[in-house]
Amino acid sequence: MNEHNTPHLHNSLRPLALIYKAVVQLRNRLFDWKILPSETYDIPVISVGNITVGGTGKTPHTEYLIHLLAPHYHIALLSRGYKRKSRGFVIAEATSTSAQIGDEPLQIKRKFPHITVAVDADRRRGIRQIRKHFPETNLILLDDAFQHRYVTPSTSILLTDINRLIYEDKMLPAGRLREPLSGKSRANIVIVTKCPDDIKPIDFRIITKHLQLYPYQRLYFTTFRYGALTPVFPGTCTIPQDTPVDISLYKNVVAVSGIASPHTFIHHIHTLCPAAQSLTFADHHDFTARDITRIKKLSTQASPDDTLVIVTEKDAARLMHNRHIDTPLKQRMLYLPLQVTFLQNGGPAFDAQILDEAKKNSPSYIPQSRRTK
Repeated sequence: MNEHNTPHLHNSLRPLALIYKAVVQLRNRLFDWKILPSETYDIPVISVGNITVGGTGKTPHTEYLIHLLAPHYHIALLSRGYKRKSRGFVIAEATSTSAQIGDEPLQIKRKFPHITVAVDADRRRGIRQIRKHFPETNLILLDDAFQHRYVTPSTSILLTDINRLIYEDKMLPAGRLREPLSGKSRANIVIVTKCPDDIKPIDFRIITKHLQLYPYQRLYFTTFRYGALTPVFPGTCTIPQDTPVDISLYKNVVAVSGIASPHTFIHHIHTLCPAAQSLTFADHHDFTARDITRIKKLSTQASPDDTLVIVTEKDAARLMHNRHIDTPLKQRMLYLPLQVTFLQNGGPAFDAQILDEAKKNSPSYIPQSRRTK
C-alpha cells in the first residue's frame, strides 16, 4: 500500500501515531538521562539495524561485515531470532532449524559455519552467554538492534531503503517508523540501501541533503547484486550446476517470496523471464502444507525439465526443513543469493572505517599518540 495514495487513511491514524511517538520519545529520553541502564563492553560491538518496520537489507549487510571482519576477529553474531519457536538463549548448531533459531540466523550459520551464531531477545544476556561459552570471542555483531538501547554498541549502522527513505516516512501506525527521525543521531554510519544501478548523481545529493546528518556520521549508498542460483536441496536437485543456470531457457518459472520487500526479487526474475509466475507471502512466512500445494500446482504446469522454482535466500532457510516438500519439488527448487555492492566507490572507505572502529574498541588497541611517546 502506497501512503501517497491513501492520505485519508494515514490522517485517521495520525492521533495514534502521535501517541506512539510520545511513548518512544519518553523511552529514549530515559536512556539518554541514564534512568534506564545501557551496557558497554570492552570488545567491539557493531550493531546493524533500522528505525522502520519492513526489510532494509540487514542480513546481506551483516554478511558483508562478516566477510570483512572474519579474517581478523573471532566473530559472534547475536540476533533475536524473529519468529523462532524457542525461547531464551540458543546457540546455532549445524543441525539447527529456522524454528529453533529463526530464518536469518540460520541463513548466516549455513553460510558462515565457522563463526558463532546465537539468538536471544535479551541482548545483554546474550552477550554474557556468548562470552561465557566462547571466551575467544573478540567482536560481536548485533543484528536488528538499533532500538535495543540496553546495549550501547561501539559502532551503530543504520539502514534506510531508498524506496522508502526515513525522512519521507511517518510514525507507526500511520507509517513505518518505529521511532522519530531524530533517532538517526545515534548512528555512526547511515547506509541508503537497494539503490538502482541507474541512480543519478543529483539523487545522491538530494538524499544527502534531506538526511541532514551530523559531521560525525558517514553516509554510504549500496545496491544488491544477485549471485548464481543455488539448490535449496543440493543432494536432491536435478538441475545441472556445472554452468550458471539460465532462467530464460525454462518455460515454467515460479518465483516464491516470503520477505518484507519482495519487489526487487520479483523484478529481477521478471527481467530474466518475463513470463515467470510469482507467489508472495508475508515476511518470515511459515510455509504450510496448503502453501506448498499452491507452489506444486504452479510448478507442474510444464514438464520437470522445463520448470524452475526460485525462492529467496531467506525463504530457503525455512523451506529446507519443510516436511511438506516432496522429492519432485526438491529437484526443481533453487534460491537466489544476495550480495551487497557499494556505490560511488564507497566500499574501500566503508571497509577502512569499520576496521578502524573495531581496532579502536579492541582491548589491545594502543592509540597512535601513546605509541610514539
